[in-house]
Amino acid sequence: MRHGTSLKRKYLGGMIGSALGDAVGEMAFRYPERKILSAQIGCLEELSYTDDTAMAIGLAESLNKLGRIDQEDLGKTFHRHHAREPWRGYGPGPPTLFALVDRSGKPYPEAARCLFGGLGSLGNGAAMRIVPVGLFFHRSPQLYEYACASAEVTHSHPIGMDGAAVQARAIAQAVALDPEDPFPAETFIRGLIKFARTREVQEKMVLVHKLWTEAAPPDQAAKNLGRTVAVHESMPFAIYAFLQNPKSFADCIFCAVLHGGDRDTLGAMAGAICGAYLGLEAIPVMWYEKLENRAYIATLATRLSET
Repeated sequence: MRHGTSLKRKYLGGMIGSALGDAVGEMAFRYPERKILSAQIGCLEELSYTDDTAMAIGLAESLNKLGRIDQEDLGKTFHRHHAREPWRGYGPGPPTLFALVDRSGKPYPEAARCLFGGLGSLGNGAAMRIVPVGLFFHRSPQLYEYACASAEVTHSHPIGMDGAAVQARAIAQAVALDPEDPFPAETFIRGLIKFARTREVQEKMVLVHKLWTEAAPPDQAAKNLGRTVAVHESMPFAIYAFLQNPKSFADCIFCAVLHGGDRDTLGAMAGAICGAYLGLEAIPVMWYEKLENRAYIATLATRLSET
């Protein structure tokens, strides 16, 4: 890597950036205007994260321990984190899954396929936590398969896995780019269009490209792309927020979280990409110093970069 932003700083940027996007996005539910939200960030002593970051921490722990995706270990790690901190804001899927595993003894992916009428989840829960996979496997030709294996532990619907894989690819592409060069937006989004394998996700990536080309304002893009808990109706807008603000971490996060919808997860996804692109030094120092559990998250990121 020839650029001045080291691999370690990019890994730190990705992990810390995702956690901060999550924390700021959670605050945006209460303070949905930029000026007020900024003021509140300044007033708080700590920026607290949600289940998005708790699960990303679990994924990083499993990768650091084993150096690979092990679905059983990953499921047990998620299960343990949920049991310890069930108040983190989990949706109905994970606790239902964990209860099913406890009752039946099924492997986590098999139990996940029983959810939502046997269709599996197509929510954004696998994409929101995928940052360790996008970082750790950023050079791997098997990134898609690894991302899907990670997602399948809780989100077994093809769209849920595909959306997580595209988010991982966005992070991987960001790691490989030099932030001192002009940002190659056209190449970046075309890479994601090509990477997607479901019609639903690919069509949304095409729409991201169209909206970016037309310089659509964020409110219009958010309305057209979606901001719900379904991955193909939230992850694309997170990518759009990054494309609109690749050189400013704060602007990227505010764009992602201030247009309604699943704000914390939108922030986590956009923050992961922007942080992995710009590196830790681009993250506002005040934000970083207030992040809950920042030392441990930084340790996990550093270990991922060294494994």
